[in-house]
Amino acid sequence: MIEVDHPVLSISRQCELVGLSRSVFYYQPVKADEENLRLMEEIDRLYLKWPFYGSRKMTHELKLRGYAVNRKRIQRLYQLMGIQAIGPKPNTSKPMQGHKIYPYLLRNLKIGHVSQVWATDLTYIPMPTGFMYLMAVVDLYSRKVISWGLSNSMDTDFCCRVLQEALRTGTPQIFNTDQGSQFTSDAFTGILKQHNILISMDGKGRAIDNIFVERLFVERLWRSVKYECLYLQRPESCQDLYQGLKQYFQFYNQERLHQSLDYKTPESIYNMAA
Repeated sequence: MIEVDHPVLSISRQCELVGLSRSVFYYQPVKADEENLRLMEEIDRLYLKWPFYGSRKMTHELKLRGYAVNRKRIQRLYQLMGIQAIGPKPNTSKPMQGHKIYPYLLRNLKIGHVSQVWATDLTYIPMPTGFMYLMAVVDLYSRKVISWGLSNSMDTDFCCRVLQEALRTGTPQIFNTDQGSQFTSDAFTGILKQHNILISMDGKGRAIDNIFVERLFVERLWRSVKYECLYLQRPESCQDLYQGLKQYFQFYNQERLHQSLDYKTPESIYNMAA
């Protein structure tokens, strides 16, 4: 797709022509040994089916499928993949020490119009020789994916870039996240404050707080992305992954009919109500 030794066009120009971020072109998937990669891919598939499975149940499920694993190993892989079971728990995504935690603002809130609430989440993407992370920002009323991005780490700079891209299209009243260190950082919350956006964060250990947001991402968006795109195409490189996701999110927003939207598309709802 992109030739490193092209006689005329630079890599930057080639990336521009195909709509690929230059940073994504140079991204390398996080490497892991083959056994862990197979195990993580199986965990990813099972988690999409049963997002309420914690490390204990997942360990037993994997043993039934012939994997020689223990709970400590599954806990480490859960942490590496950035996932956790939906449901009451003593600790959710951990903020860094000193990071401010904001109250949860969505409890009993009726979401009735576009850009009232945006939310974001990260998910693990298996690759043939490693893995990447995908972040998306979604308008909760229309279900439209406002922006998305790929990275080989869940660092704050990456999350800030995806947020800034979303804010180029508009400004929500409320922005909801979990309490992950990326989202509680001064850099991330500072961007939201600059735009006078109310910050909402899921409460620790309260499944009722974030059940709607988690269902949207885990049971709907991420399931759709993986089963309708990634597991069918099996991208071999970051460039292939980027192009596949770019096409899929265009389809998701503009063509895919959503039952929850009375069989309309997110783009049509977003544009009609904007």
